[in-house]
Amino acid sequence: QVQLVESGGGLVQAGGSLRLSCGASGRTSTIYSMAWFRQVPGKEREFVAGITWSGGSTYYADSVKGRFTISRDNAKNTVHLQMNSLRPEDTAVYYCAAREKYGFGLTGPREFESWGRGTQVTVSS
Repeated sequence: QVQLVESGGGLVQAGGSLRLSCGASGRTSTIYSMAWFRQVPGKEREFVAGITWSGGSTYYADSVKGRFTISRDNAKNTVHLQMNSLRPEDTAVYYCAAREKYGFGLTGPREFESWGRGTQVTVSS
């Protein structure tokens, strides 16, 4: 099993930047890909960005393309989400997720087996 811990959330003004990090531990050798999701109260968890663990191929939700960048540091078992030009609608709890099976471009929460507890991101207008 893989354990995930997010960090880096906080309060930022619109137009600002934040960098989220997700540290992975446990059976990290089994990870095929990782992703960031976000959720606001009363809404479904929404895919934000994903990356393959070995090759580093990335994919993004249309709503964050050009503003957010996902990256990974295999040596440190860490995935980052650099968020620029933040908007109030980006306000949410951000979750890190890991998938152990092959499959690129997957965006459904059920496709990922391991989850962190989330970190709050609040963007003020």
